[in-house]
This record gives sequence, structure tokens and C-alpha cells, in this order.
Amino acid sequence: MTIDGAAAAILISLAPASHASDTTPPTVPITVDVKTVNGSGCPQGTAAVTEPSDNTGFTVKYSDYTAEAGAGAGSTDFRKNCQLSLLVHVPRGFTYAIAQADYSGYAQLQAGATGLEQANYYFQGNSETVAVGHPLSGPYDGAWHNTDRADVATLVYKPCGVDRILNVNTELRVSTGDSDAANTTSYMAMNTTQGGVNTIYRFQWKRCS
Repeated sequence: MTIDGAAAAILISLAPASHASDTTPPTVPITVDVKTVNGSGCPQGTAAVTEPSDNTGFTVKYSDYTAEAGAGAGSTDFRKNCQLSLLVHVPRGFTYAIAQADYSGYAQLQAGATGLEQANYYFQGNSETVAVGHPLSGPYDGAWHNTDRADVATLVYKPCGVDRILNVNTELRVSTGDSDAANTTSYMAMNTTQGGVNTIYRFQWKRCS
């Protein structure tokens, strides 16, 4: 599904009590509807959302999500962000939480420059959570990979029996720091020089009472 624009800290709050220990994904396929997309990191037509057939989560692929600073960069290019609002349709009797998110990309940071990837998630009606950041320091030239992972005790599940929007906020930042900003450029991207890569959001399933 191609989206007009597009899209990680794990939700920090106590999960509701559960009477079931079965975390096996449902066999009925899920669907993910993109409701709104906002942000400078997800221009129109530059991302796609897909649902794996095994119901383990969903993926977002970006192709134009890059923050840069230094020579030739615009005054606002140092920060790029994207908020993705999703409605995940799950089979009756099941609910889910975001248990893990895997982010990948490419960065070229000059000596003295820094980069940052951060994200958070929350369901409609819940308070927005504090984002967990993953810093990167120059000199750096290559692929990067970050994983956000939740403990079982901190998982926040969608309330059973109701539809709630899942909001996913991501951000990239680049600072020139002590680098030669007048003559060099540093950047951090949520994609690679070979094209888009998948950002993977992994579900933890639970049976409703």
C-alpha cells in the first residue's frame, strides 16, 4: 500500500491485566489502514506500508527520509520527522502491543558532527510517551541499525473490542558540531544508497478475556 508520505521508544506504561498466556498470532489476516501522515521526513509517495502474511507486525519502507546539515543544506534540513497514524484491524478476540521496532539506514557524518534517530508510539487516547534516542557520532560512513525493545511489564496493548489509532512518531537530526560546516555536509537517512529499506514493527499478541 503506497501512502502519501509516511513513517520509534517503546510505550512506557503498565499493560492491562491478562487472563491468557497465549501470544500466538491469529491466523486470520490483519490489515493496516493509513489514516494520516505528516512530517518533512515523509513527502508524498515516498513510503509504503505492508503487512507480513504471518501477522507478526508490519513494515514501513522510506525512500526520501534524510536529515542533513552543512554545506548546501537548507536551514531546516537538519531535522526531519514523520508521524504516521494507523488503524490496525485485528480479528475478534485478539489485541496487540508494539513489542519491538527495528530501524535501519545510512549515514555520512564528518568528524565532529553528530546524528540522532528517535521514535515513540502511543494509542489514541493515551498520553504520548517519551522518545528513546539513538545517537551517532562522526566520523562515520556506513549503514546503521537501531532496535527499540519493550519488556513484557511495560507493553501497552490496544484496548480489547475497540478501534484505536496507533500513532508512530519518528525523527532524524544532524548537527554539524565541530565539523567544517562551510565546506562539508553530514547526513543521516532512513534508507540506504541502494534504495529503501524496511523499518519493521513487531507485535506482541494477547487474547482478550
